[in-house]
Amino acid sequence: MDRSWWGRGEKEGTGKREGEEVKPPLWVWSSHLPSKANMASSMRSLFSDHSRYVESFRRFLSHSTEHQCMQEFMDKKLPGIIARTGDTKSEIKILSIGGGAGEIDLQILFKIQAQYPGVLIDNEVVEPSVEQITKYKELVAKTSNLENIKFAWHKETSSEYQNRVTEKKEFQKWDFIHMIQMLYYVKDIPATLKFFHSLLATNAKMLIILVSGASGWNKLWKKYGSRLPLNDLCQYVTSSDLTQMLDQLGIKYECYDLLSTMDISDCFIDDNENGDLLWDFLTETCNFTTTAPPDLKAEIMKDLQEPEFSVKKEGKVLFNNSLSFIVVEA
Repeated sequence: MDRSWWGRGEKEGTGKREGEEVKPPLWVWSSHLPSKANMASSMRSLFSDHSRYVESFRRFLSHSTEHQCMQEFMDKKLPGIIARTGDTKSEIKILSIGGGAGEIDLQILFKIQAQYPGVLIDNEVVEPSVEQITKYKELVAKTSNLENIKFAWHKETSSEYQNRVTEKKEFQKWDFIHMIQMLYYVKDIPATLKFFHSLLATNAKMLIILVSGASGWNKLWKKYGSRLPLNDLCQYVTSSDLTQMLDQLGIKYECYDLLSTMDISDCFIDDNENGDLLWDFLTETCNFTTTAPPDLKAEIMKDLQEPEFSVKKEGKVLFNNSLSFIVVEA
């Protein structure tokens, strides 16, 4: 569930509405960004330093309301969404794509447990990181009340899972599939959506969580993406892009937006370690404050304090980290 940018894919069409200016959607726009060879040689992707990426991501979580926002959705919206998921079933089958370390997965499982007490839950996790799988297993081991839940982990990406299932023709149907903050990694999102949608059982739902098209991330990526050292395997996507893809595929969905913020106040304090790590996460650039051209840093610093990116409250600068929760129908 790490926030990141994802693999490069192709897509057709713009989903133009009458009277709108034709603009390529983000996944097309960003495929034409300059290559790393055109970037300033001193700037490099945050992904080139795994330990710094992990630490900057940890600082992001500790300074944002991301998980609280997800928890609010699980508490208020999820029970209604899964209301018929397990009807008349002796076993509920759940597929977690990009389950990460399992914190949000367990919250989902607890809600399903509460909705269908005593029913066996088969929870399978697709996650490419050994480190994350290990953390997930450790979390399960120390969590109580999981007796009726069976866990299985697959160390693979969503595309590797798709290829394996397709080759073996093992098209298991699932009652609930969720993809939380992972579509940034996927090369061909429309094909991925179509495939996993085909695996939904009767009354099943698929939950997708990613940054909102109204978030500060969307504006940041659009304006500065071409001047940052993108990772070759990564690209931008927001809920605006995703809903356009779903529309083109003819897949029914509902989209809920919830406000989330990230406190970036330390980014405006010189020589502040916490601020430096948050800068790295915002720009996906390793040691951004010391390697970025002064004009680029000054421009982004000015923009991040503008209302379209952040709000100022009680002396803090709160970046718009709003999330979209997209519920796909079977």
